[in-house]
Amino acid sequence: MTKTMPKAELHCHIEGATPPALALAQAERYGVDTSAFIRNGEYAWQDFTSFVQSYDATANLFRDEEDYALLAETYLTEIAEAGAIYSELIVSPDQGDAVGIGADAYVRGLAEGAERAKAKTGIETRLLIVGIRHFGPERVVKAAEYAARRPHPLITGFNLAGEERMHRVADFTHAFDIARDAGLGITIHAGELSGAFSVRDALDHIRPARISHGVRAIEDADLVKRLADEGVVLEVCPGSNVALNVFPDFESHPLRALHEAGVRVTLNSDDPPFFHTSLAREYEVAATIMGFSEAEILGMTRTGIEAAFVDEPTRQWLLAKL
Repeated sequence: MTKTMPKAELHCHIEGATPPALALAQAERYGVDTSAFIRNGEYAWQDFTSFVQSYDATANLFRDEEDYALLAETYLTEIAEAGAIYSELIVSPDQGDAVGIGADAYVRGLAEGAERAKAKTGIETRLLIVGIRHFGPERVVKAAEYAARRPHPLITGFNLAGEERMHRVADFTHAFDIARDAGLGITIHAGELSGAFSVRDALDHIRPARISHGVRAIEDADLVKRLADEGVVLEVCPGSNVALNVFPDFESHPLRALHEAGVRVTLNSDDPPFFHTSLAREYEVAATIMGFSEAEILGMTRTGIEAAFVDEPTRQWLLAKL
């Protein structure tokens, strides 16, 4: 039922979207032993900490501008062929520094891949700069300052990701003020590994338009009502949540309950091959396991476009495709 449906994605970490086959090809190119993090053609990890280690090892297989162009083009072409008309990629300037090419070349490569995918498929893409929480507030401020300079026109938003159990949300208000003052869209990871309190902290201290995940809000009925009343959009990633044991299975996932409570929700894949999912599968799970109707799922795509960090002409053009 969802195969031909138009799709939109607001929450995908680009390195986490690396198909294992591409990772293996990159590893061969650079002479890297992947046995610690790829087994039988699949990413290997046990818990959030080892997932992050596998993720970082995969990310480090991309080392120049062309590598990043290939990565973005590969992923965006794949989801466009599954019906995606819009994608926001979460990208980390810290990663460009980590592999030694710098943030600008990193962003340029990803943007080039996005342009190639658009030329082939028509998919529209924007880049969200992310600060990494466990690197500490000062590094996150640097990421926000980088985003605020708008080094590429595809950069339209700012996010905070990483180990949610480190630091307080309040420690990052300065970084978000910098991003907001630059006119960037604001979203923040909360309510995934940490409980409902982290969602409340995000609302109180950051005032984001969207929350990355946010599903643990279900633990607090007043908070769910607040999300609905304030119209904050949740970037929900059911496959990721089940893979990381935030919820034991799709049947107990709160997407349905949040939707019925009037919270604005969207479907996203997060780090798809790491979590044995894809954007297409998230849509399929919503239909077949969670029992959403075609109209309800299309409504989530519409919400995604309405909440996208794009200019109004682009938004209207995308809405017209629905």
